[in-house]
Amino acid sequence: MRKSLLAVSALSFAFALPVQADLHINGFASITAGTTTGSNDQLYGYSNELDFKNESLFAIQVRSDLGDRLSVTAQVMGRGSNDFDARFEWAFLTYELTDAMRINAGRLRTPFYRFSDFMDVGFAYDWLRVPQGVYGLGLDNIEGVSLYRMAQLGDFESSLQLLWGSFSGGITLAGNSANARIDNIAGITWELERDWFSFRAAYLNGKSTIEAPALSPLFAGLSQAGLGGLVAALDFNDDTSEFIGLGVTLDQGDWVLITEYNRIDVKDSFFAKRENYYLSLGYRLDVVTPFVSYEREDHRSKSELYQPFVSVLPEALLQPLMAVVESQAVDTKTWNLGLRYDFHPAAAFKVQYSSQKNDLSGHRHDLIAAGVDIVF
Repeated sequence: MRKSLLAVSALSFAFALPVQADLHINGFASITAGTTTGSNDQLYGYSNELDFKNESLFAIQVRSDLGDRLSVTAQVMGRGSNDFDARFEWAFLTYELTDAMRINAGRLRTPFYRFSDFMDVGFAYDWLRVPQGVYGLGLDNIEGVSLYRMAQLGDFESSLQLLWGSFSGGITLAGNSANARIDNIAGITWELERDWFSFRAAYLNGKSTIEAPALSPLFAGLSQAGLGGLVAALDFNDDTSEFIGLGVTLDQGDWVLITEYNRIDVKDSFFAKRENYYLSLGYRLDVVTPFVSYEREDHRSKSELYQPFVSVLPEALLQPLMAVVESQAVDTKTWNLGLRYDFHPAAAFKVQYSSQKNDLSGHRHDLIAAGVDIVF
């Protein structure tokens, strides 16, 4: 409720700005419904009951040009999965150092992916949702500062971003609620674009500390057993975290191919070593774009952490330890088949079928969803 009041207050303030301020207001929305095909299937927040709230959202973005190269931007969004409670997604100042260089400071979108800045704007891409196998890390926003530099390198347009900041918020770890803090986040992204080809690379690192009360009894038991070194190798206490991402887009007008790959690791923790990628191919037929995509998640659990203690630890400690470490393992393959229909210059209807195979459990989950994305 407090965040809702803050959001309303911010918008009220924006409308009350002096008349000399150059104010721009726009927004976007997605109205989406979906259901899984099996009675026990669950995928991307859906079950076998038709759900109109899970992926629906509404957002308003306000930008005010304050003159002398200074501007302020705020984006407020209500998600159906959160009962449309309005919350700030972005809120930052921008200062243009030159026509090709600017600084942003405040609450920013973390530039992990190609569509990071537009991942909630469904109208910006052909899929019904961004590929969750790659974009599902969370930690979408940070508080910090970024420097953008645009330049021409031969025939290529170059976009360079340097980032510094921190993250603090609630997450889910090993199926339990936890409080996470990532300090000293430093990152760089670089994108080269020429005609129908673009290439993007991203590197970010930081120091991760996570407090999960549900894991405290396990860590206390291991410490009492004289395994403080094992606890240090398991917990998240100012541990180095690293993200590497690569992306390529080939867009020749009719055919469009997009692929992204990322690798994620948190040293000295039970966080799995993650590798994710997707490959998407679409073909534009005037206002209709059919597409197919494939996603791969390969999260390798750090079983080497507990293996030396299998014959040493009592079952009361060994079983919880193994469960925590193996909870990080993921091995899924997902196929998506869909269609986008641009029935209006500012609106698109989409339908998408997703089939995910979990190679660890052997289960398959199928989802059918459709919706309308609009910008205004």
